[in-house]
Amino acid sequence: MSSTRTPGGAPSSAPAGDTASEPRAARPGAKEMALRFLTLREGSIIVVTILAAIYFTVKVPAFPKPGNLDTLLPYFAPFAILAVGEVMLMVAGEIDLSIGSVYLFTPYMFYEFNQAGLGLVLCLILSLLCAGVVGVLNGVFTEYFGVSSFITTLGMLLAVGGLTLIISHAQPVAMPGAEVTSHTVNVTKVVNGQSITLQEHVNSVGTFANIFGAGKYSELIWALIIVAAVQVLLSLTRWGMYTVSVGGNKLAAAEAGINVRFVVIRNFILCSSLAGLVGIFEAMRSTSVTPDTAGASETMFRAVSAAVIGGTLLAGGEGTAVGALFGALFLGILRYGLTLEGVNADYLDFILGVAILVAMVINVYVGRVRKGSGRAG
Repeated sequence: MSSTRTPGGAPSSAPAGDTASEPRAARPGAKEMALRFLTLREGSIIVVTILAAIYFTVKVPAFPKPGNLDTLLPYFAPFAILAVGEVMLMVAGEIDLSIGSVYLFTPYMFYEFNQAGLGLVLCLILSLLCAGVVGVLNGVFTEYFGVSSFITTLGMLLAVGGLTLIISHAQPVAMPGAEVTSHTVNVTKVVNGQSITLQEHVNSVGTFANIFGAGKYSELIWALIIVAAVQVLLSLTRWGMYTVSVGGNKLAAAEAGINVRFVVIRNFILCSSLAGLVGIFEAMRSTSVTPDTAGASETMFRAVSAAVIGGTLLAGGEGTAVGALFGALFLGILRYGLTLEGVNADYLDFILGVAILVAMVINVYVGRVRKGSGRAG
């Protein structure tokens, strides 16, 4: 309660609820709201993604058809999961280039464990543990031996890729649990007003495969769950707060009592484990695993690109899982849209590279606007 002094010297109290003399905050207009949205970390890439979708919808009539949209899912859902793993590391000021080889190595370990007579669930757990071990090694070399994470994970990319070739003898294998089985079902149809029962052959995979990648929307569902979980992890938990602090200033974080090594190693494990999980998803979807180390490297580059154009800083201290999701969606729309448009394969990577650069320029500009307007958070 505030008080004022009367001419006679006695204090008088002004009612606490009297705000008539205080100016009421004006409601933000449409322009201000648009600016606030665009200066969100995810704002610019969301707008760019929507514009890309509109362009291909207008230019390529086949693009928005439901059947084609189903085909779009493999172009971005797995990369969204890979990208959010990279986000957790990049926010901590590190990077993992080995995820492409881990993505290839894990389903081969799944196959080997199954050949040893283990059940599918146990194979999944053990193969993901193998992926986690790669993350531990990356973290130990980076934090305890002081090797740059770029060099550490580049070496691990080659080492794990080579190990995969040794284990597989450079031969593709059928993914256990993804076998297609055919069975007969009775279908009743009405022909000329009469009900006729016919037998039809239906191809299907087991429940395990449907959940872990072979189902039409299983990878998309997993991607949305994982992105939401990582976004909550970054924004609302101590793990996320420590990750941001370590990426912003490692020395200050250590002086504040944060176990920097533990935080970084934990994020390496998470990143490798997600890469291994995506490898299993994709092997289940395609029903086989092929030892393509070149393709594994391309997978890594696309995941890192999705994370970066989604608003995550390579320097650390800032990032967003939702932005990584839209970064992956943007790259998926570009690649799929250009393919439908009939763009020559020789021009595809060139156009994708230019598009990534344009998206990054927009992100940098929006970042400067955000800092200048005081919306850096």
